Amino acid sequence: MLALSTKGRYAARIMVYLAVREGQGPITKYQIAEAEELSADYIEQIMVRLRAAGLVNSHRGRKGGFTIAQDANSMTLGDVLAAVEGPIRPVPCLDKYCKREATCPTRPIWEKAVTLLEELFGGTTIAQMAEDSQPPQSLTYSI
Repeated sequence: MLALSTKGRYAARIMVYLAVREGQGPITKYQIAEAEELSADYIEQIMVRLRAAGLVNSHRGRKGGFTIAQDANSMTLGDVLAAVEGPIRPVPCLDKYCKREATCPTRPIWEKAVTLLEELFGGTTIAQMAEDSQPPQSLTYSI
């Protein structure tokens, strides 16, 4: 089964959380941990990678924490996953020399899978995910 690691899944959730709260000031790892039901230490590990990729800013001090570093409309799920997971590869033979590369009957499908996933993740913005995560506006009914 092809599965993203917990780091990838949690990083996506964290970025959506930050995008929804953009403009509210820095959010601490403890606030994220409580809201997302994750370990603050694990969040710290993820944030190091997201910060290194330029996706989040960290702020020191008593009122410190993390903020989203780019416009959520221009940041994609692909950017987030690449920061914490590396390249999308459903099979290891795509990244290294394989003596069967030229004759392998399955290689084209693995390459196509990579292309489709890259298109999906690269075409999905954090803003779209944040919008989709918002509860619908309350409906008013008239009688």
